[in-house]
Order: sequence, then structure tokens, then C-alpha cells
Amino acid sequence: MSKRKDKAWFALFTVPLLFIFTTVVIIPFIIGIVYSFVNWDGIPANPKVFVGFDNYVQLFQDDRFLTSAWHTVQFTLLALVCVNVLGLGFALLVTTKLRSRNAARTMFFMPNLIGGLILGYIWQFIFTDAFSFLGEKTGLDSVFFNWLLHPQFALYAIVAVFTWQLAGYTMIIYIAGIQGIPDELMEAAKVDGANIWQRLKSIVFPLLMPSFTICLFLTLSGAFKIYDVNLSLTKGGPSNATEMFAMNIFNEIFAYGNYGLGQAKAIIFFLIVAGLTLTQVIITKRREVQM
Repeated sequence: MSKRKDKAWFALFTVPLLFIFTTVVIIPFIIGIVYSFVNWDGIPANPKVFVGFDNYVQLFQDDRFLTSAWHTVQFTLLALVCVNVLGLGFALLVTTKLRSRNAARTMFFMPNLIGGLILGYIWQFIFTDAFSFLGEKTGLDSVFFNWLLHPQFALYAIVAVFTWQLAGYTMIIYIAGIQGIPDELMEAAKVDGANIWQRLKSIVFPLLMPSFTICLFLTLSGAFKIYDVNLSLTKGGPSNATEMFAMNIFNEIFAYGNYGLGQAKAIIFFLIVAGLTLTQVIITKRREVQM
């Protein structure tokens, strides 16, 4: 009798979730795969012409798509380093005996609570007006100028905003990992004469590998899928110098009306993100230390 009740409760909680997941994710994904093999402008009255793999061949000949892929790779590598270095630094700072550590945790995490679109518009004001004002007042025109008008610095601007938003979130994960390290290990290392760097390298970093796995996964997937900050901060400009994967796919489908080609790009995008994140998780999982 109890087993039947357990199964009934299990079905009660899982069946609706499976239904929603299937309806919202699985079925649209399958439909998207089908659309990737047709030529269609998105208007229901117009016919869908089956073209096979022509869309996939065409996307690899699309210079704008390949350029956006390179921009995404550059952005992801920079964001991966900046977010995790800063997040880990914050975590190490607020887990010390700093008096204002609780206030610091709140301030570092607060940017994560702001939506990406709003965040982009806030920083758009900073990079355009505040930076120009500082450049005029300090004379440091080579540093403080409108970054959003410079092709290379515009990409750095998106990295800075993305880092500012996500570093506090990764900090929380690193804090949980640091607090899970037994105090006995750190005390024993201090007794043996290990300095701060030796304790970090030999104890903290190896035992933080589960946190590294999670944070690297979140940063990698989030950086590849970035759209809201990209839209509100630069809109892909100047001259498409900051157009990322997601924005290129969105423009292909909704701006140019190429649903088939856009869906083919989305499938390739999914395979790239899934392959990279899965590879990263496998590599970092193997380096985790069991206590």
C-alpha cells in the first residue's frame, strides 16, 4: 500500500513537469530541426520548400555568421577568465575575518539581481557619458572615452558588464566550496609552515574543483548564449563588431525572415554549446578530489 502511495506521489509531481518540459522544450526543438531543412520566410500562407542540407552548407559560407562565431569565442574566453578570477577573489576576500564581509557579499552579489537589459542600458550611460566626462576632466582620453564606438573596446565593454553581473553569483558558489573545506586541513598546513599561496595551491584549489566545475559550466554556457546585454549595450555594433551567436540567429530569423537558415544556425549553435560544456564538465570532474 505504501509503495502505491509513493508511486502516486511521484507521478503527481513528475508527470506535470515532464509534460511541461516536453511541450515547451522537446517538441519545439524537434520542430526546429525539421525547419532547418526547409526554406521558409515564416509567413504561414507561404509554402515550406524542402532543401535538405542546403541551409547547413549556406551557413558555413555566411561570413557574418562566421564573424559572429569568432566574436563569441573571443568574448567567452575573456569572460571565462574574468568572471571566475574575480568571483574566486571575492570569495576568498569575504571568507576572511574582514569586519564588513557580510556587507561586501551583498554588494558583490547585487548586480546579479539586475536584469540584463536594464544592466546594459545602465552601462551604456556609463560608457558614453560618464567615461567621456572623466576623459575631459582627467585628460586620460586614451582610457576614458566612449568604448562602445570602438570595435575592439566595445567587446571589452560587454565583457566588463557580463563580469560585473556574474562574478557575484560565482562568488556564492565558491564561498560554499571554501566553507566546506575542513578547518583541520588548513590548521595542519599552517603548523607545517605552508604559506598562503602553498595552502591555496595544495589544499584550497584541489578541494574547490566541484565549485570550479559548476562555475565554469555556468560561465561558459552563459557567455555563449548572451543576448540581452549584447542587445541593450551595443546592438551588435559598431559595424557588427560585437554581434554574437544568439543575436546573429535572432536577426536571421526575425529581421531577415530566413526561418530555415536561422534554425540551421540554432542547431549548430546548440551542438557547439553542448559539446563544449560537456567536455568542460568531464575534464573538471576528473580533477575533483574526494574527501
